Amino acid sequence: MVDKWLTLQATSRLPGTLKEVESLLRHPAFNLKNPNRVRALIGAFCQGNPARFHAADGAGYAFLGKRILELDPLNPQVASRLVLPLTRWRRYDENRQRMMRAQLERIAALPGLSRDVFEMVSKSLG
Repeated sequence: MVDKWLTLQATSRLPGTLKEVESLLRHPAFNLKNPNRVRALIGAFCQGNPARFHAADGAGYAFLGKRILELDPLNPQVASRLVLPLTRWRRYDENRQRMMRAQLERIAALPGLSRDVFEMVSKSLG
């Protein structure tokens, strides 16, 4: 039930959804070490809310980049799955491509990046 609630919050089309998602990262029901919670909140926002994730200011991309950097040491498999929306950067306009690539490059520069995430990022940038 908590996962469904998190997903509903993350997929809202209302303005301010990203701020709400960021605040839910600190909610007692959310735990970055719980893959189901991560997919329900972060995954749902980035894959199930294209209107807010692909906002023109790039805030959704920065949000995901930061979460991947936090998650990679905890669960590289989940982090590598979450990076998927950024790897599709070629499908978007030049401005969004630039911002998505910047996040991929930021992730690639992480010292000690897991093999799982490195593979996804390097294939996308290559």
